[in-house]
Amino acid sequence: MQQKNGYFRLEQKPDGVYIRVFPAAEGGETLPVGIPKDYLDRRGITYDIVKLNEVVMKGSQEEYAVLLCKGSIIPEREACDLTVSSDNMHAIVMLYPPMDGAESITVDELRNDLRMKAVTHGINEDVLKDLFAGKIYCEDIEVATGKEPRHGTDARIEYHFETNRKAKPQENEDGSVDFHQLNALNHIKKGDILATLIPEDKGEPGEDIKGNIIKPRDVKRAKLDFGHNIELSEDKTQIISMVDGHVSLFGTKVFASNEFEVENVDNATGDIDYDGDVKVNGNVKTGFKVKASGSIYVNGVVEGAELDAGGNITIARGMNGMSRGTLNAKGYIVSKFLENATALAGSYIQSESIMNSNVQAGTEIIVNGKKGFIAGGSVAASNKITAKTLGSHLGANTNVEVGINPTLKREQNQLTKQVQDNQKTVAQIEPVLAALVKKRSMGVQLPEEQVKQMQLLMSTRAAKIDENKQLHARLDELDEIISEGANPCIIVSGDVYAGVKITILDVSKYIKNAVSYCRFIREAGDVKVTAI
Repeated sequence: MQQKNGYFRLEQKPDGVYIRVFPAAEGGETLPVGIPKDYLDRRGITYDIVKLNEVVMKGSQEEYAVLLCKGSIIPEREACDLTVSSDNMHAIVMLYPPMDGAESITVDELRNDLRMKAVTHGINEDVLKDLFAGKIYCEDIEVATGKEPRHGTDARIEYHFETNRKAKPQENEDGSVDFHQLNALNHIKKGDILATLIPEDKGEPGEDIKGNIIKPRDVKRAKLDFGHNIELSEDKTQIISMVDGHVSLFGTKVFASNEFEVENVDNATGDIDYDGDVKVNGNVKTGFKVKASGSIYVNGVVEGAELDAGGNITIARGMNGMSRGTLNAKGYIVSKFLENATALAGSYIQSESIMNSNVQAGTEIIVNGKKGFIAGGSVAASNKITAKTLGSHLGANTNVEVGINPTLKREQNQLTKQVQDNQKTVAQIEPVLAALVKKRSMGVQLPEEQVKQMQLLMSTRAAKIDENKQLHARLDELDEIISEGANPCIIVSGDVYAGVKITILDVSKYIKNAVSYCRFIREAGDVKVTAI
């Protein structure tokens, strides 16, 4: 180390005590007036502040000295100020030169000062050695430095397929919609890697200069959640398909489905109940049932039949339910037309026309294409309904409703209560568990009954915390779905005929005179019609 910054020194002369200021070397910093001022104040040495400012200012250009006070003082020995930062991560030393004939400070004295301030870790021995070999004055020298913690990262899952694929019929130039070209599947082969878990990085603890451990921030864990036809790799970081078929994601769970294929569902097949996807190349006849844990694909027509899917339902040529046919899908429903049918979808419903049917969608209903009409019956969606025409010139009673899905809201309330109950249980467990752990750490031999109690409490606490993580993930999904429906609306790009009942949340409006090209919204407690 070499002296670069400007510094000062006190000198005893026959006529009094002088202060001498030395300028900074090239690249160094000039002496701030506060350093000698604090030094003199702490030692009770009188001075003229004007003269002190003068000597510091002139001494910044060249070596300069002024009389500080008359008389003599006991020679000030070499001094050291030790400062510990408020976060206990830095110990800073500043040395002050001795007066002529006064003692010098030793490295052992500084080490003792460090011990007195409980600085025991992160001491830089090389800096101490250089500092006392070269004696750098009036400059902050960091002699001890704490170790900052290395913060980790949350675990995450990388999915190797499109997680939000939706069936989107292609609209032709003439305005019709091609329901045969849907491209709704993520196709997979046996052995395909479906998802990879990137484990959490817990980071590394730090340590301050007083030896206190500094924990890195908490990180979130994750796990691979999957259904049948999927296997976990040996290192538990990847899930792999065991079948040819397709993959989908519902919530946080990955499903791989193989496919059951038939020409028609009729007397030749009977009802179908299959753990996977069902593909019908032809038609589903009246009176038959098709149930699939995955999705159902029908390339033909569905008559008065029942279709129940754990995934999605797609009907390329439409459905005439003959007032007895039903569709129930946890995902979406896409059908060229829906007539005299009941359809319930957890997600959206898309069709070219809906007539005399009872239709409900968890998110939205889209009726587009060349026809694009909803006539007769009831349709309801949480967020939005879009169509070209509502009702008919014959005045068919048509009920159209948008608003928050009561099923989702009920689930949200139930999950919130479960989270609160779990938090209450954990709060009750923790003080009891902490007391038992403390006894054990103090060497107290716990009775076997208390050991079992402690193990049970630890297991229950971990289970409740893990359950709450899963509940929060589902609540986040519900918040997103419900927020999308916070401003429900009905959009009509053509005509709305008399006889249509519009309901938005808790208010309704009967259309008495036809309107066109409009949007229905709820405003000021009423249904309002605006232009689009």
